[in-house]
Amino acid sequence: MATLLLALLLAVAAWPARASDVLELSDDDFDSGLADRNVALVEFYAPWCGHCKRLAPEYESAATRLKGIVPLAKVDCTANSETCNKYGVSGYPTLKIFRNGEESGSYDGPRTADGIVSHLKKQAGPASVPLSPEAFEKFITEKDAAVVGFFRELFGDPHSEYMKAASNLRDHYRFGHVSDEALVKKYEPDGEGIVLFRPQHLANKFEDSSVRYTEEKITTGKIKKFLQENIFGLCPHMTEDNKELIQGKDLLVAYYDVDYEKNPKGSNYWRNRVMKVARSFLDAGHKLNFAVASRKTFGHELTEFGLDGSTSDVPLVAIRTAKGEKFAMQEEFSRDGTALERFLQDYFDGKLKRYLKSEPIPDNNDGPVKVVVAENFDEIVNAESKDVLIEFYAPWCGHCKNLEPKYKELGEKLNKDPHIVIAKMDATANDVPSPYEVKGFPTIYFSPAGSKQSPKKYEGGREVSDFVSYLKREATYPPILQEDEKPKKKKKVPKEDL
Repeated sequence: MATLLLALLLAVAAWPARASDVLELSDDDFDSGLADRNVALVEFYAPWCGHCKRLAPEYESAATRLKGIVPLAKVDCTANSETCNKYGVSGYPTLKIFRNGEESGSYDGPRTADGIVSHLKKQAGPASVPLSPEAFEKFITEKDAAVVGFFRELFGDPHSEYMKAASNLRDHYRFGHVSDEALVKKYEPDGEGIVLFRPQHLANKFEDSSVRYTEEKITTGKIKKFLQENIFGLCPHMTEDNKELIQGKDLLVAYYDVDYEKNPKGSNYWRNRVMKVARSFLDAGHKLNFAVASRKTFGHELTEFGLDGSTSDVPLVAIRTAKGEKFAMQEEFSRDGTALERFLQDYFDGKLKRYLKSEPIPDNNDGPVKVVVAENFDEIVNAESKDVLIEFYAPWCGHCKNLEPKYKELGEKLNKDPHIVIAKMDATANDVPSPYEVKGFPTIYFSPAGSKQSPKKYEGGREVSDFVSYLKREATYPPILQEDEKPKKKKKVPKEDL
């Protein structure tokens, strides 16, 4: 039995591993490997990089799905520095698009398999796909929204401008064009025009499933504006792949178990209730954007609003404004929509209390480095008469721990200065207000007296002398420094005569 088991284990070990669909390129074959590729995506990575390891299965899956359409390649920068230096790689992973062996630009699209596939399909082939009647029906029923140009005469000025727009906007939208006489007559009786077809799985009774471009003249700028205003409709399904196009505005999101693959009916059940309320407020002249999102995918956002996504079967609702202000709906979402109506009415009436994630204000804050939390940020950092140097840190950050004794020493040197405050804030436990941006740790800003809406990001060295030199240049008043106490010299004791 033991012999049989050993033989089985050896057979499994000897079984060839599945070949990767990602091309491995090196300094020796990089140019030749991409020379005849119309479009290719290349990942520049390092084996030790955590972000690269997380991307690897998504990248591999995308490579398999795009096999024969767009090749995906990778370069190990720890072993191929010549190529990585040539293309200015300074962080990992770096993804770039190449066309016929030449760098076309950075890949700024999603980093999920679905997102990579969708993005690169738009890059492959023509910017706008010529559509037969049969292909047209399939094109407008796919998962993503479709933009279709109808032209009785190809290669005229309107068609040329449309193709130019498609080339410029292909990263974000799917373009096709039709010249079939019957289809042109059906959708654009005048002989030329553009129609945006929204995804069929998001069809609803509160808005049209397609939108016509109504400008008299077809121009790239007007097409872009038309798509930006209409592509997502009244209440889109926000995903990891499209969130950057949806967020950044005044936005209400309903978080629940959205899953259009496994449960489209259930997903639309709650979305329709959000849309009904949204429609009534928008028709009344109020301004706000709406979306639905998976509570599992965006669980981290729920935490930022102080909401627990694990305990509710109904949508959890929150608003984040373009300025970063946050409002969470505390009342449970009701099936008739009245709870959402009350929440929105209070929002538009200015009655809602802004949600602020904050640690408790310290009882004692007399140390050389002032502890800032969200609740006392205005009091300390935005004090108009003070120059404030503030460090945004994370408790687990090694660089922050290394900086701590030097930053404390800086605070001690300036402890007697009435005009300068040295402060720190745990950015993982407190909301960071606008206009501060924290994308890594530590991040340090200087907030000048009398100019609190224009803080300056500190980019200098991290020795005490570096901070002092910076403050001597930037502070409103010359810094008042406490000199290091020098050890007193011992008095010489005269030797006794022997």
